[in-house]
Parts: sequence; C-alpha cells; structure tokens
Amino acid sequence: MNGIAQVAALFGAVAYIGAAQLEMVFFNRPRAHKLLHVEVDDVRDVRMWAFVVGARNVLVGVGTIVGLVMLHVGDVATGRVVVLTLAWYMLLASLAMAVADLLGYWRPRGGSVIGTIGSSLPPLVVIIAAM
Repeated sequence: MNGIAQVAALFGAVAYIGAAQLEMVFFNRPRAHKLLHVEVDDVRDVRMWAFVVGARNVLVGVGTIVGLVMLHVGDVATGRVVVLTLAWYMLLASLAMAVADLLGYWRPRGGSVIGTIGSSLPPLVVIIAAM
C-alpha cells in the first residue's frame, strides 16, 4: 500500500476518532451540535444514537490504525486487507449519511453535506490510491 493511501487512511482514522468524541462525550453541548451540523430539540431523545455512532467511529478509526501498524510491523497482506475493508466501511457509512439527508432525516436538511464530503474523501483516496 503506497504512502498516499496510508496517509489518507491515517487522516480518516483520526477524523473519525475526533468526531466520535463529539458524539460520545460532548454531544450534550450546543457547540458539538454546531460542529456536527445537527439540530436537536431534546438531546435525551437522540443521545443513545449519537453515542452508538460515536462508538462505531472509534472502532473504525482504531481498527484502521491497527491495520496501518500491521502494514509496517506485521503481516503486510493482512494489514492491507484491514485498512481497505475499513476504508470501504468509512466510505459506505458516509454515503449512508448522505442518503439519510436526501430522505429528509437530517435536521436541518442539507446539513450532512460537509460531513459527507469530509468523511468520504479520505477513504475514497485510500481505495483509489491502493489500486
């Protein structure tokens, strides 16, 4: 796996782990809502879902980092498979966010655009650069 793919994978992993902190730890703060581009009438109604999404983001981020470590100190082929699998997961999850927005589930509508682009680009670069 070339350097561009590895840097993109690391960038994506760190971004997912960073976003997870907003979703898992700081979601009750209005600043987190602004950074995540969401409107919440009652945080208690969506807190559980935000936490679960954050937990998944931590898992994909840490897993990607583990795959990158495997590339350098372990089994290169297995590390490559781990990184590519999680890059596909990141890409498809970000596209699901866009679909949810198109279906009108995102408040405000169109609020997912920045997050979708930001979370789609690193894994897309990984997948293309690894070809």
